[in-house]
Amino acid sequence: MNIRIGNGYDIHQLSFDRRLILGGVEIPHDRGLLGHSDADVLTHAIMDAMLGALSLGDIGLYFPPTDPQWKGADSLVLLAKVNRLIGDRGWQIGNIDSVVVAERPKLKPHIQQMRSRLAEVLEVQPEQIGIKATTNEKLGPVGREEGIAAYAVALLQQS
Repeated sequence: MNIRIGNGYDIHQLSFDRRLILGGVEIPHDRGLLGHSDADVLTHAIMDAMLGALSLGDIGLYFPPTDPQWKGADSLVLLAKVNRLIGDRGWQIGNIDSVVVAERPKLKPHIQQMRSRLAEVLEVQPEQIGIKATTNEKLGPVGREEGIAAYAVALLQQS
């Protein structure tokens, strides 16, 4: 079996005039993430991990923030495009593991819904999507609640 591994990372600034979207799920919070699209850091990190596994660059190459067509874009739509891109090259997801780093809000109540939404878009079982949440122990920009970050690893296997 031929396999490839990629990793991804994303961070976005928190802003009072935005909705908080993580893993395609809107999460109640007093602030959301600032970005050209919906700024879903979890989905962005996953896309970068998938692209990285096949040495295909990063999401900025495919969905540049300078292109007005991606303004306000739903990151799950972009994720579906990345999934088709890897599928067209003969690869499929084995599994994805990820970590969201945020001081607030508490994400545990939303993790199952995020797994389900991501799995549906990626056409895999929710058991193939791992999502963990942690804080940054009040250290750095995430710890000061200036932003939220996410890390992801994707294992791809040749179809």
